[in-house]
Amino acid sequence: MADPISAPKPRVICGIGDIHGFVDKLENLWSNLEITIGPSDFSTTLIIFLGDYCDRGPDTQKVIDFLISLPKKYPNQTHVFLCGNHDLAFAAFLGVLPSPPDGSRFSDTWKEYEMNEEREGWYKGEGYENMHLQGRRWAGRMVGFNHVKKTEYKGSIYDAGPTFESYGVPHGSADLMKAVPKEHKKFLADLVWVHEEDNVYIETEKGLQNCKLIAVHAGLEKGKSVEEQLNYLKSKDTRIPKVEALSGRKNVWNIPEELTKIPTIVISGHHSKVHIEDFRLIIDEGGGFEIKPVAAILLPSKKLVRDTDKLATF
Repeated sequence: MADPISAPKPRVICGIGDIHGFVDKLENLWSNLEITIGPSDFSTTLIIFLGDYCDRGPDTQKVIDFLISLPKKYPNQTHVFLCGNHDLAFAAFLGVLPSPPDGSRFSDTWKEYEMNEEREGWYKGEGYENMHLQGRRWAGRMVGFNHVKKTEYKGSIYDAGPTFESYGVPHGSADLMKAVPKEHKKFLADLVWVHEEDNVYIETEKGLQNCKLIAVHAGLEKGKSVEEQLNYLKSKDTRIPKVEALSGRKNVWNIPEELTKIPTIVISGHHSKVHIEDFRLIIDEGGGFEIKPVAAILLPSKKLVRDTDKLATF
């Protein structure tokens, strides 16, 4: 437990939830964060983007342009760009995922889920023969009503149609592979699957507490070794057809029991809601819905900031 008198002022850390192609929300949120944190502290804040930059919203290309511009505009900030399940699938379609470490083919990832190919309308166009499973699902064709999201599908099971359109090509077209600029491909290729940070402070009922922080898009699986999970996430093991830490739901909701022995914050997006409980932080209020805000959380205060906040600028 930190001594509130002698401890240095803790660095501000900000976790930004899923953006899903809404550049106006991102720009408004960014302005609100600068006002809330204050220009001095904001200039040195650690910003962790929790993943899912593409799909559903209309402006994926502009969102990635915004994110790529940040290190030059804010050279004293630290920016962490996590990979979400949508981003992994986008990268898989473009062919910028790292090769499987054992030399196997991406097409080997289809086997476990082949029974879903027809129902999910997997992509069968140019370059599909050795494409990772999630790339085929992302660019596939899915029509009708998504009963989970309670919305119509936007092109595919990933709602990837708006991403294609933001680059000026129709959904499912192999032309996207040429339309996406090299710097965007590099951005997607460089996304990390997990980020760890030591000496992160968080406010608790007993005062400020110094913790370890693990940031991962969906969460860590219960009942599996944390070390094993961190190893395959750090190595970006693309032999795995469905990465639960990026796409799971109930199985990644809680903090694995072994992490409760050493105070560890686990922060994620992905779940289409905000959930703040002790050291488990889930920040995805928007969920890719046009009518919902994009949210961020600040540490150590656990204060929420939204793009819809009306903050005075004087």
